[in-house]
Amino acid sequence: MSRFEEVAAAIRPHDPALLERTQTRLDRLTKPPGSLGQLEALARQVVATTGKDRPGFAGKTVFCFAADHGVAAEGVSAYPQAVTAQMVLNFLHGGAAINVLARQTGARIVVADLGVAEVLPPHPDLVNARIGPGTANFRHGPAMTREQARASVEAGIRIAAAELDRGADLLATGEMGIANTTAASAIVATVTGLDPLEVTGYGTGIDEDRRVRKAVVIREALALHHPDPRDPLAVLAAVGGFEIGALVGVMLCGAARRTPVIVDGFISGAAALIACGLAPALREHLIAAHRSAERGHQAALAHLSLAPLLSLGLRLGEGTGAVLAMSLVEAACRILNEMATFESAGVSDKSAPTPTAPA
Repeated sequence: MSRFEEVAAAIRPHDPALLERTQTRLDRLTKPPGSLGQLEALARQVVATTGKDRPGFAGKTVFCFAADHGVAAEGVSAYPQAVTAQMVLNFLHGGAAINVLARQTGARIVVADLGVAEVLPPHPDLVNARIGPGTANFRHGPAMTREQARASVEAGIRIAAAELDRGADLLATGEMGIANTTAASAIVATVTGLDPLEVTGYGTGIDEDRRVRKAVVIREALALHHPDPRDPLAVLAAVGGFEIGALVGVMLCGAARRTPVIVDGFISGAAALIACGLAPALREHLIAAHRSAERGHQAALAHLSLAPLLSLGLRLGEGTGAVLAMSLVEAACRILNEMATFESAGVSDKSAPTPTAPA
């Protein structure tokens, strides 16, 4: 059994007793039952994932994985491939949106090179986990070999495990890679069975003609490879990306170690489709941060039966939506941990029905 198969096998469904016990406490808090809506569902989910009746977070961590995509040669992005390496340096220098939001939230950023085409200079905060100098152009051949797909997933597991060992207790996924919305659209189309045009969006800001062209490239690739959605690793190898595979590894490792994982937007959603294909029990442990403006993201969320916490029209990636959602996860747990019950506050509970007087 491979490393990722061992990790996947360690993921267990939620314990119904934990869910029930948490709901009982939520119903005793000084509020009408269910009045905090999705926050209550979130609190139940976190308790069931962690196994802790009173969960809290002191090690919030966002993974920002970068890699290039050979399909960028098809002109599917508004930006040149060189931007991937440039943005990694921006992350390391603290100037990107994810840096700003992570500082606000108090989250640690883990930046990793899974396969940036340009060789990056050494940096103390850059994790070198390169599988290769970017994937191949999947319009003409597989994006990567099956061995590389496996290696990318296992790289994500190693990186996540190292962070968990140093105290991470709430994980978030993020990425950077020019043309990775093309890879994500191809994965979503394969897994959901939808036509590529239905799940292909505007990515970095392309026009309608280029969006249609992007969908045609994906359609041609799927006709060439015929990836089997029942074999998630084959799908990843055919049309995926190294950073997407590593995000799969983070999700698997987090769930296996009973740590909540907040899934960012479209690219992370595509990774979640692969990850849940490998370990169906994983889905219960994933928290959907937001609904991306990318049209394929809704299809991914629907397939996974995940309800996003936010809908802000985001389509940046990097883990920005996931870091914003961290505050809601913390809020749900603080409600559970700190809010008074009817008994402790001396507040009257919902009145019992007034008995009808005898005739």
